[in-house]
Amino acid sequence: MFRIMKYLSGSEIVQMLVALATIVGQVWFDLKLPDYMSHITTLVETPGSAMADIWIAGGKMLLVSLGSVACAVVTGFIAARVAASFGQRLRSLEFARVESFGPAEMGRFSTASLITRSTNDITQIQMFITMGLQLIVKSPIMAVWAVAKIAGEGLEWTLATGIATAVLLVAIVVLMALVMPRFKAMQRLTDNINLVARENLTGLKVVRAYNAEDWQEAKFTAANKDLTDTQLFTNRAMAVMMPLMNSVMNGLMLAVYWIGAYLIDAAAATDKLGVFSNMIVFSSYSVQVIMSFLLMSMVFVLWPRADVSAQRVLEVLDTEPMVRDRADGTGFTGNTAANDVAAAPEATPKGTVEFRDVSFAYPDAREDTLEHISFRAEPGQTVAFIGATGSGKTSLVNLVPRLYDATGGQVLVDGVDVRDWDLTALRDRIGYVPQRSVLFKGTVAGNVAYGDRHDADPGSAADMDAVRAAADVAQATEFIERMDGGFDAAVSQGGANVSGGQKQRISIARAIHRNPEILIFDDSFSALDFATDRAVRDALAEHAKGTTKLIVAQRIGTIMNADLIVVLDDGRVVGEGTHRELMETCDVYRQIAESQLSKAELTA
Repeated sequence: MFRIMKYLSGSEIVQMLVALATIVGQVWFDLKLPDYMSHITTLVETPGSAMADIWIAGGKMLLVSLGSVACAVVTGFIAARVAASFGQRLRSLEFARVESFGPAEMGRFSTASLITRSTNDITQIQMFITMGLQLIVKSPIMAVWAVAKIAGEGLEWTLATGIATAVLLVAIVVLMALVMPRFKAMQRLTDNINLVARENLTGLKVVRAYNAEDWQEAKFTAANKDLTDTQLFTNRAMAVMMPLMNSVMNGLMLAVYWIGAYLIDAAAATDKLGVFSNMIVFSSYSVQVIMSFLLMSMVFVLWPRADVSAQRVLEVLDTEPMVRDRADGTGFTGNTAANDVAAAPEATPKGTVEFRDVSFAYPDAREDTLEHISFRAEPGQTVAFIGATGSGKTSLVNLVPRLYDATGGQVLVDGVDVRDWDLTALRDRIGYVPQRSVLFKGTVAGNVAYGDRHDADPGSAADMDAVRAAADVAQATEFIERMDGGFDAAVSQGGANVSGGQKQRISIARAIHRNPEILIFDDSFSALDFATDRAVRDALAEHAKGTTKLIVAQRIGTIMNADLIVVLDDGRVVGEGTHRELMETCDVYRQIAESQLSKAELTA
């Protein structure tokens, strides 16, 4: 838990030190009260005492009590303020770290788990800082101070307090041994219930189409029951703590008064008042000792979950992405700056993509997904990739923007190995349309201009002209203008209010809007009808003449006119050339083509 405190800012540490001082002040005030109580008791029991003296002592008690209250208020205010700002920082740090993750890291942490870690886990840490930190500081200070105060006041009373303390310590240790593993399991089960709920909500259409509501409910009920049973076990175990504390406290008070009565009865007449006064003081201090353990028990309620949550948050923050910029910060940016670690060869035009004997295997995979891939795409060329499902087409194009890094060979952009590029500079040169089109909550124009919002003010005349031009190329203008609000029409989360084909065309427009050197289409025309597919490709050929286009496709009709077609089978290149060349030389390509188009269409 304390390892995560390294993310506290300097001002927060100063505030925590001020809170520590106020906690010490509160304990001092609380332990000062029994002294005045003893003094008042002595005044009341002593014949001839002046009422004014009693009032003065009572006034001092009141001031001490108010001082304790003031310290408690300041401590609570500071703790709440630090907890809120610290939680805000952790959420920002975690979000920023997740933003740097590639597919490999996202595979390690599920989406549901990452959501839980940035919400529920950080809330647990905030609760601990708000309440637990002041308790974990206050309880030992109070216990040690109170024990120091009562030391030597009476062997019998000290022994009774020691026995009560030992009973509490044993009970706390046993309870913690029981509940700590369950607290760790609780966060994992929270991840699981979030996973089941998210899976059900995102796949609701399929669930309804297959009448699988009962099965989904059974899955959720099972996950819910596991979490509930674990929570009930921990809550029941911790519920024993408070009654036990009260029983020990009441038993100690009874023991103090019983021992006090025995000592008063055995004392000489002149010493009875002193013994009675000591008993009052000792009973107050012994209560403070038990109260310190009561506070400590509350810490042990908050600590286990906060500790587990802190470890889970640190797992995310300590995870270094596999794909990242050079450690010295001198990645190639594509300009003539002196800090570029490599200069693009003079003869290599911008937009050139080259694979040199590239192999690739996913993390923890036993076999390579791609083996010895080599080809070169020149600016303005269209290079297409086709093959059976699982042949490695998507894996191949994902190596260009460094979503993954090649495990063998080199991927070069503009003649420079992509691993030597500055990541931002590299990706600024690429327009990428993934297999699964992704839209963000906002407007149509905002989604089209998504990648270049830092270059122009959204909604400006110049930016809207570029947005409309990109939509024209993607054949999206017609349906956009029919939407309520046109380019200012609202897009719901995930693009749920547009069809699959419309979503693809907006995604294509987003890539085109960047005016990149390289366009990557990862099976991005699959939801388009043949006429729209052809219209988009014709518009692309005109609008992006100098842009290198890498296209993954399943339809032969989409790639027939490509300058170069690379045929993949089980991660290897089994054919390379134009459509006509491959029809003559590549059996795999010919089988795919003949399964989709007639001979007349293939020779047209």
